[in-house]
Amino acid sequence: MTADPVAIARDLIRCRSVTPEEGGALSLLQGLLAQAGFSVHRAVFDEPGTAPVDNLYARIGVAKPNLLFAGHTDVVPAGNEASWSHPPFAGEVAGDTLYGRGAVDMKGGIACFAAAALDYLGANGGRLKGSISFLITGDEESVAVNGTIKLLKWAAERGESFDHCILGEPSNVEALGDTIKAGRRGSLNGTLIVSGRQGHVAYPERADNPIRGLIALMTALQAPLDQGSAQFAPSNLEFTSVDVGNPTVNLIPGEARARFNIRYNDRHSQAALKALIERRAEAAAAGRVHYRFDWQPSNADVFVTKPGPFTELAVAAIAEVTGRKPKLSTSGGTSDARFIKDYCPVLEFGLVGQTMHAVDESTPLADLKTLTAIYRRLIEKYFG
Repeated sequence: MTADPVAIARDLIRCRSVTPEEGGALSLLQGLLAQAGFSVHRAVFDEPGTAPVDNLYARIGVAKPNLLFAGHTDVVPAGNEASWSHPPFAGEVAGDTLYGRGAVDMKGGIACFAAAALDYLGANGGRLKGSISFLITGDEESVAVNGTIKLLKWAAERGESFDHCILGEPSNVEALGDTIKAGRRGSLNGTLIVSGRQGHVAYPERADNPIRGLIALMTALQAPLDQGSAQFAPSNLEFTSVDVGNPTVNLIPGEARARFNIRYNDRHSQAALKALIERRAEAAAAGRVHYRFDWQPSNADVFVTKPGPFTELAVAAIAEVTGRKPKLSTSGGTSDARFIKDYCPVLEFGLVGQTMHAVDESTPLADLKTLTAIYRRLIEKYFG
């Protein structure tokens, strides 16, 4: 039951699984895992306004502890394929590097933990002191409503439970072994809408230009939200668009809008953060600016997996293979760890993320083999 992570990664890349298409990637994994003795299930979820998404759950063993490996086989589009030096879905190896969409994010990581699990099972006659599970989704790169969040609920309703999870996202910054993602900041989107009174620019006294008020409120809202916390960088609010919708140069508009995103740390809950922003806006408006907020629903709450035995085990496994002691980081965007943390402690550790989502996404073959060795050592220590 040994497996080559390079071959698995290459075969997965050749599956054109651009969200929400399965592209054959889950079927490939299903065959590989079933042959090794895993019980494999496929689950398709959908809801109005979204595309159906195919997902996979597999488990070998019935006892606890249950170590979960999680990830996604869906990838972002390749963009202009002519810009790639190697076709994005060919899985080509050139020199010591594997090229293709998903090589880093995160078919390469999936290939490594699959190979590590199969190698461990092969070395132990297919037996283990517990269980290994795989939870693989097909919509992480999109709206993430028909994948991990529903697959976790589906598994829980069938009596599945997890003790710890490794999510194979590309966590490392410069070199394999330098970073574990031990948490993520929360993400909250909103729109600030300022209302005025439309009028002719030659008669400003007859109008109320909402752009003036919008600028005043935007300035107030961009002041620092906090100074950070023990495990998180400072929260930040960034405006991402300003829209007036006015094609006429001699017309004062009646409304102006600004969209923003807040990445927030563990000093805030969503409710408290909204209240803070609204208090700042009220003070800046000083009764002279008419405004309102349109808050978008968010399932991206802040979380952190605090140091403990599982974190120590992961750090030790990485150090033993690479000679590096990884930094515990909470930087970056959101991931499916925000759903997994409600079921068990989760750490993110995968390949180096420098080429993810880029033209010529690629990973060194040596990194695929080293990451497999890290996962293999982690499994050994976990069930040791």
